[in-house]
Amino acid sequence: MLNKLRVRVQEEKGFTLVELLVVMLILGLLAAIAIPSFFNQRDKARDADAKSSVRTAQTAMETYNTDNQGSYAGASATDLTSIESTLNDAPGTLSVTSDATSYSVQVDSPTGNSFRITRQSNGQTSLTCGATAAIGSPLGAPGEDGCPDSGTWG
Repeated sequence: MLNKLRVRVQEEKGFTLVELLVVMLILGLLAAIAIPSFFNQRDKARDADAKSSVRTAQTAMETYNTDNQGSYAGASATDLTSIESTLNDAPGTLSVTSDATSYSVQVDSPTGNSFRITRQSNGQTSLTCGATAAIGSPLGAPGEDGCPDSGTWG
């Protein structure tokens, strides 16, 4: 009887402690790779939302210009949100500066990047991004996520 019990115990197969530790190590390595990648994608999505909002603000500025006899002067973030209500849902702060023939609109993303569209008086536009700065100041060094190293996007 004791011999039969020994044979049955030896026949039972299971995982050894070493095998379980190896599996846990592999799962830990996969998680260490996947989790930062997930957070990076989330930040890229936030920056993409900010880019979309600043494009919408640009369109609203052109509407403001049409409604004000060809002048951008006096435009504010409040004016733009009244023209385009989706700007109320912008992911960050919307800032505007303007004069009669030029303007600059900027949306600050929660990631710390800012996306700015500037229209010169000659009609040329530039799309820049970088670390958040006041709208009258140059943007900081290009960040990560949705802001390319060149500091321009589009």
